[in-house]
Amino acid sequence: MLKLDDLDREIIKLLKEDARLTISEISSKLGKPESTIHFRIKKLQERGVIEKYTIILGDEVKPKYTAFLVLRVEKPVIEDFLERYLEYITKTLSMLPNVLAVVKSKEDYIVALVGEETQEKLESFIEDNIKTIPTLKEVLILPVREFKKGKDLIGFLAEI
Repeated sequence: MLKLDDLDREIIKLLKEDARLTISEISSKLGKPESTIHFRIKKLQERGVIEKYTIILGDEVKPKYTAFLVLRVEKPVIEDFLERYLEYITKTLSMLPNVLAVVKSKEDYIVALVGEETQEKLESFIEDNIKTIPTLKEVLILPVREFKKGKDLIGFLAEI
């Protein structure tokens, strides 16, 4: 893990809050010369600490209702096919517009974050698009009541 000093962390914090800040604005906020800020940002990019700048979508386009789904895949008779099943399901999920994130977990588990405009649409989406996937043994639905940390993740992952 790369070591970052306090100035690097402050620059990153400001850019995470607003990636549109100019070097001049960051310099002013931190009380450091523009040349120092420019040099530090360039080094952070070169070291791969800052990979790219992006946007987080606002509430108007974010799904209002979200849930984590824990999917357990039926183990096939021929154990070697399990990885193929997992790959098929993760690819299928990744193509669905309401699926915000997909991860492989334990040996036969997949976790997905899904979202929709209303609770009814979310439930319908899960019933029609997730529970109908062949080879699923179990679908555990964990509705998100409230994000304590990471709420912006939805705006980052949401597709329009």
